[in-house]
Amino acid sequence: MNIHVDALNRRRVLKAATASALALPFAQISAAQAKAKFVIVGGGFGGTIAARTLKLLLPDSAVTLIEPNETYTACPFSNLVISGDRELSQQLFKYDALSSLGINIVASHADRIDVARRIVTTKNGQDLNYDRLILAPGIDIRWDAIEGYNQAAAHRMPHAWKAGLQTIRLRAQLEAMEDGGLVLISSPAAPYRCPPGPYERASLIAGYLQKAKPKSKLIILDSKDNFSKKPLFLEAWRRQYPDIIEWRGASEDGRISRVDPLRNHVETDFETFQPGVANIIPPQQAGHIARVAHVADATGWCPVDPVSFESTLQSNIHVIGDACIASPMPKSAFSANLQGKICAMQISRIMQGLPPEPSILVNTCYSFTAKDRAISITGVYNNSGPTLTSVDGAGGLSTLGASNDIRQREALEAIDWFQSITGNTFS
Repeated sequence: MNIHVDALNRRRVLKAATASALALPFAQISAAQAKAKFVIVGGGFGGTIAARTLKLLLPDSAVTLIEPNETYTACPFSNLVISGDRELSQQLFKYDALSSLGINIVASHADRIDVARRIVTTKNGQDLNYDRLILAPGIDIRWDAIEGYNQAAAHRMPHAWKAGLQTIRLRAQLEAMEDGGLVLISSPAAPYRCPPGPYERASLIAGYLQKAKPKSKLIILDSKDNFSKKPLFLEAWRRQYPDIIEWRGASEDGRISRVDPLRNHVETDFETFQPGVANIIPPQQAGHIARVAHVADATGWCPVDPVSFESTLQSNIHVIGDACIASPMPKSAFSANLQGKICAMQISRIMQGLPPEPSILVNTCYSFTAKDRAISITGVYNNSGPTLTSVDGAGGLSTLGASNDIRQREALEAIDWFQSITGNTFS
């Protein structure tokens, strides 16, 4: 149902969902339960907030976050770095605040998981016992999904779907490309991290080309015929970049079949391109440790109970964020963050001998169509059944045909959202 979501209604929806989660009843907890050991793998928007929430709810418990990077590089807003409208330094966040809360930070990779003995072994040789384990490993690239595309190819044809060095590499390639060159972006079949991300990226790169390389063009080769916020993006492209962006869906030979990074060739079934810049976004799967723990199924993603986010394949292990199967809830930073809070609250109930309690979940996703304009989508979900389901009549999309002033206000909302979620998670 396409309902306009203005700022006031969006805040009401989010406030109601948060209140629903925080209203979960709790009981008296024993000293033994309070001193439980929790291990969280992955310091992104989901894992970090899960660690914080567990420590808040069970302050006497031992909470350990395993994260190899001293600094987290946020993916939301990283497309603005690629277009030259933001600095990568604005995407960096430290974990100092977690340490000050008494959360143990282990700067290493989770290497092995002994499910029977409930032990996580890190790459640096530490053995960490747990009563409950939360996995928030994000995504891994499926290097075998596109012929010719592997880790070496990603240096010449960056995916930039993990923010950081790849973000900078793609930005540098755009700057080095001659005016009149072709930029090619591929978009994979669902599911993948950040469903509208490829189209936001195309919009922002088109803005850069319009300003700095006006003879250049951009083609999106898509493995599907429909995508998140499609009518809104198409409208923005017609308005803002009518002679720059061309989108080809799967039925228009948009599916990539092969790449040759040495010759910079990108092939579909019927055509070969030689772009100046090739941004190949390949299919994805749950992060490696999820497969090590045997919580990922044949799809490469992790089935979970929709209330507690406990794995349906392994007991005492919960999976949140991009790695889990929570459709129709998308793989987004907002989703991961809320799932982290909900999961921690449900674990707290479980430790008290209480059953997990259904709640209402929400996702809001902003996409920039220019550095100062944005569109959004909001979804509301119920987990009282065997799977997550969308709540009919709730949420919705930005209005088609809205003025530039409204789009600019949504861009300001997006900035407020980013400051709020990063502050809430990392500060």
